[in-house]
Amino acid sequence: METLNYRFEQGKDGLRLKAAPQMVGVVGSGNLEVLIEAADLAGACAIEITTAAVGFGPIWEAVMRDFHQRWLLADTRISINDMGATPAVVSLRMDQAVQTMLGEPR
Repeated sequence: METLNYRFEQGKDGLRLKAAPQMVGVVGSGNLEVLIEAADLAGACAIEITTAAVGFGPIWEAVMRDFHQRWLLADTRISINDMGATPAVVSLRMDQAVQTMLGEPR
């Protein structure tokens, strides 16, 4: 298992989610679960990933940067439990988590 942490500073200009914490996805072979919640992080978005796929830090970082550029979240904590999901599945689940927090259809 490997744990990766990313923090993106967006400050006062980022999107702040107000809903109750949400969980999307299911940990299983080739999938992951995402917990997203509002948190007082001085405007930052903090992401912690626990993954069974060790050694893929640069790929995770690229996917997280792409996600952050799409949503520009502020005061948001995201926890990911991964069992080897592909980058496309990771992006899908993360977008699904934000959309759930915003009350949008999935």
